Amino acid sequence: MADFKNKKVFYGDKFIPFGQANLSIASSAVLYGLSVYTVFPINKTTKGLAAFRLNEHFSRLVDSAHIIGMDSFAGQWTYNKFLNKVKELASVNGVDEDVFVRASVHIDAILPGTKSRGLSHVLSMFIYPSEPIVPQSGCRLKTSLWRRVSDNSIPARAKVNGAYVNSVLAKQDAIDSGYDDCVFLDTAGHVCESSAANIFLIRDGVLITPDTTSDLLEGINRKTVIHIAKDLGIPVEQRLVDLTELYIADEVFLCGTSAYIAPVIEIDSRKISTSNPQIVQKIQEKYQYVTHSADSKFLQFL
Repeated sequence: MADFKNKKVFYGDKFIPFGQANLSIASSAVLYGLSVYTVFPINKTTKGLAAFRLNEHFSRLVDSAHIIGMDSFAGQWTYNKFLNKVKELASVNGVDEDVFVRASVHIDAILPGTKSRGLSHVLSMFIYPSEPIVPQSGCRLKTSLWRRVSDNSIPARAKVNGAYVNSVLAKQDAIDSGYDDCVFLDTAGHVCESSAANIFLIRDGVLITPDTTSDLLEGINRKTVIHIAKDLGIPVEQRLVDLTELYIADEVFLCGTSAYIAPVIEIDSRKISTSNPQIVQKIQEKYQYVTHSADSKFLQFL
């Protein structure tokens, strides 16, 4: 696609050029990271453009805002209103290919001090290329020395912008060490996720992923993968996962809106045992179907 910075964005209550959508440097969003967001794909299908699991992305945006005290957002926005703005965003930008949309709610109030309730906010949405954030041919991961922030400190269920400093530290350390991304452990030493993707492993034909009490984001694509696995007759376990289980797994992969379904080939200089990841390939094929097929029940046509 053409440079997304030359496209129009939705900001506040109107569509404006990308360069005019500016938050004040004195806003709470900038000073304290008080923004929440979600990223969802708009895909080109045989029936036209469609957003994948859009209602769930909107619900997560509402839930994230509610968790940090921005209750006024839910009072001002409904799913149908949000959907109409997504349709307009695609239309005014002439979208005719797969793209990502980042929708954010920012506290734009200008006042000193840390608070979130009762402050003004602004919704923004912009499109950008649907390029994966990790290699799709095989990822190399490094266990991070930085631990995943506990849900008791910053809620993992909320996509809060400020919380991603944790992810930046971990991923940058992995990149500096020659890897593609990280494996986060929680404060008890159990596997959580990667810097911005959920993690799955396969042992003896069983699909295993850390449970939702493991300080991880309850990813929408995580839910999709579990649904796909059950459709394919693959047993699924959600439980505590030890790091050494990843080392001896038959297959490992990451999943997320921006990660897609990305096989992992190495963790901490240990090769993943199976050179022919058959289950991952089956999940990848089914994922492509549910995100792009005109018959998919998960698509909201625009």
